[in-house]
Amino acid sequence: MKKIIYIALIAGMAGGMQACSGNKDSKQSADSANTAKADTAKKDSSMSAVDKDDAKFAVAAANGGMAEVELGKLAQEKAANAQVKDFGTMMVSDHSKANDEMKALAKSKGITLPAAIDTKEQKVKDDLSAKSGADFDKAYVSNMIDDHKEDIKEFEDATKNLKDPDLKAFALKTLPTLKMHLEHIQKIHDSMK
Repeated sequence: MKKIIYIALIAGMAGGMQACSGNKDSKQSADSANTAKADTAKKDSSMSAVDKDDAKFAVAAANGGMAEVELGKLAQEKAANAQVKDFGTMMVSDHSKANDEMKALAKSKGITLPAAIDTKEQKVKDDLSAKSGADFDKAYVSNMIDDHKEDIKEFEDATKNLKDPDLKAFALKTLPTLKMHLEHIQKIHDSMK
């Protein structure tokens, strides 16, 4: 009974945080909900929760994955270069698969994921949406290089530091794809010079 009350309390807190967080983005709301769950689990040893840092990785990976899909769709629509369009298609396909895996994993672990991209990624999307043709291609390719370098660092760190074995396995499984994406987009960048 005590466990049910704690779960209801957590769900209420998470919902309340999202409702009261008018200026918070979806990623911040997910992080807040996961922190509340982890803090409550620490107080009640009968509850289990994923480590706060592990949950933060899951939220960041989900946010980044959703952004890759949305920006990939933009590339499919707006790119002038066929290689950039094809790369956008690959982003939609590969990151949609990874996103589905992360959603299932998060659900099994009780991790709240963001419902939409955060404000930083939305700004990138808005900026790219305002461009077209070769200007779009150049900006998108540059963003993908920088973004994949950051993602690779995050995922490499995750493979070393995550406590949850399933999240660690996800990071290990996804890392080669991210490295392949970086190599691919770098070749596209070099061919555009």
